[in-house]
Amino acid sequence: MGRQPDRRDPRTGSVISYRHHVVSLVAVFLALAVGVALGGGPLSELGRDDRPAAATTGQQRAAVRDASYGDDFASASAAALYDRRLRDHPVSILTMPGTPGDVVSALGAQIEDAGGHVAGTYDLQPALTDPAEKSLVDTLGSQLMTQLGSGAVAADAPTYVRIGQLVGLAVAESDLPSADATSVRQSLAGAELLSSPDGAVRAPIVLVVLGKTTNPAILSGLLSGLAAKATGVVVAGDAAAATGSGDLAALRSESVADQVATVDGADTTLGQVTTVLALIRSTSVQGGSFGASGSDGAVPVP
Repeated sequence: MGRQPDRRDPRTGSVISYRHHVVSLVAVFLALAVGVALGGGPLSELGRDDRPAAATTGQQRAAVRDASYGDDFASASAAALYDRRLRDHPVSILTMPGTPGDVVSALGAQIEDAGGHVAGTYDLQPALTDPAEKSLVDTLGSQLMTQLGSGAVAADAPTYVRIGQLVGLAVAESDLPSADATSVRQSLAGAELLSSPDGAVRAPIVLVVLGKTTNPAILSGLLSGLAAKATGVVVAGDAAAATGSGDLAALRSESVADQVATVDGADTTLGQVTTVLALIRSTSVQGGSFGASGSDGAVPVP
């Protein structure tokens, strides 16, 4: 039997594979079976027995096993897939407000498994992404641009693209002297826009981990500015961020998607391994949409 054609979700525009379509149909049939078993379905008058319920329970157990199989496979095969290709490639992690700490820790561990190391974990503060604080962001960005001198930041950049470039100078390795990068970090910290650990250093590759929903225009501007200063940028979010009006779904429709790679499912082991494969790829290729909802495939091939 030939391969069935892909379809697109009319609401999100994402590709729906034939297998995903079958899984959806199975879920509908399971729901109907549960209704019948409980006496709420159209066949309730025909009598009841235990066989439908037992079958449903078995199918549910199989569904749970299928859901965990991807994570189990990713855990078992990660080292071979990585082949230590992040060796000599430090990574800066930039967290958005509301990012789960356990996800950040798990991603850091996967980076180490790939032969890399986390140069520093930087936390964007809520004020930086709060539309009500745009005046503060704009004023500080203008001051730092003047302080750094010509060429460090694009003079005609909009507010959030400019602050994104400044964040890039603070966390991503560039031609900017270390002393100036430290000064930018201190200024951003003083304005409660960015926090960083003592001894953090910059790295050419930046992993951005999404948290709470961010205004799409602000997020797009930040990432566009960041991408202008980093060798590679990967943006990771959970599965929900890739659906409906989630951050990843919105981001993937913007032009900045050509500059940064996006990965969904970062709250799972499979998504975390996919994220690190995207980091490996970003050392030479930018952009790309990966994960269960990714338009460029489930997993990037470095």
